[in-house]
Amino acid sequence: MQRRFIDYFVISLKGLAMGAADVVPGVSGGTIAFISGIYEELITSLNNISFSLFKTLKNDGLKSTWNQLNGNFLLALFIGIGISVLSLAKGLEWAIHNHPILIWSFFFGLVLASIIFIGKQIKKWRLITIIGLIVGAFVAYYITSIPSLSASSSGYWFMFLAGALAICAMILPGISGAFILVLLGAYQPVLEALNNKDYKTILIVGIGAVVGLLSFSKLLKWLFKNYHNLTLAILTGFIIGSLNKIWPWKETLSFRTNSKGEQIAFLEKSISPFSFEGNNQLALAIVLMIIGFATIFILEKLGSKKQ
Repeated sequence: MQRRFIDYFVISLKGLAMGAADVVPGVSGGTIAFISGIYEELITSLNNISFSLFKTLKNDGLKSTWNQLNGNFLLALFIGIGISVLSLAKGLEWAIHNHPILIWSFFFGLVLASIIFIGKQIKKWRLITIIGLIVGAFVAYYITSIPSLSASSSGYWFMFLAGALAICAMILPGISGAFILVLLGAYQPVLEALNNKDYKTILIVGIGAVVGLLSFSKLLKWLFKNYHNLTLAILTGFIIGSLNKIWPWKETLSFRTNSKGEQIAFLEKSISPFSFEGNNQLALAIVLMIIGFATIFILEKLGSKKQ
């Protein structure tokens, strides 16, 4: 495929949007790729990363290897993703600390719209598809109702696993990589590592991400090829069940002390905004939910016109 510089610039912009989506625990980068028309090429390009590249390098040289990898596409895309992740981390950490209800309201709207968008991709509903959706919803709800895993697990092996699982979610159309970090309790530690330039932690998370990306892309391609509707149904159910985690109004049941000696929420439960102690910011929260909801449909319309 012959592309000009402007084409790769547009791909980098799509990478910026994907990175932004995966920094926040809302819509996934995979969804952005899906609605912007590059999802299939992304999965195919990731599947090209294999030991056969070394054979091509030995026999045909660097240029052929780079072309087999679709290297220009991946480089442009991941430059955009990297810039987005590094530039947004500081602002998001501040926003979540200082305006949690408003930030989570926007995320909640994003995820609601993602459910509708992903659900529309299911071409045929059968009994097994419905069961998959229900099971996905129950599993996700259960996961969101238990304490953060990082309360007892914060070592480097845990961060490696978090990176691997989060990057897997990044290429799924529906589940945010940052949301997986929230479920694992690793979201704040990763943000802090980025902001504090903790290169050791960043490297470990990055290695986990590479391992997860290379292994999961092959599984994902196989699942979508052989069980397309069922896979999407399970993902849709998972997103529905996970709404509990990003509900803006929470009651803290218990606290824990982090590495800085700060008291942070350990176990929370979702409550009605009318039962929330203090300013529930309901009107502004609803507005932000609507904005988040509309954002996905605007991106979908732009993507469909582009295609």
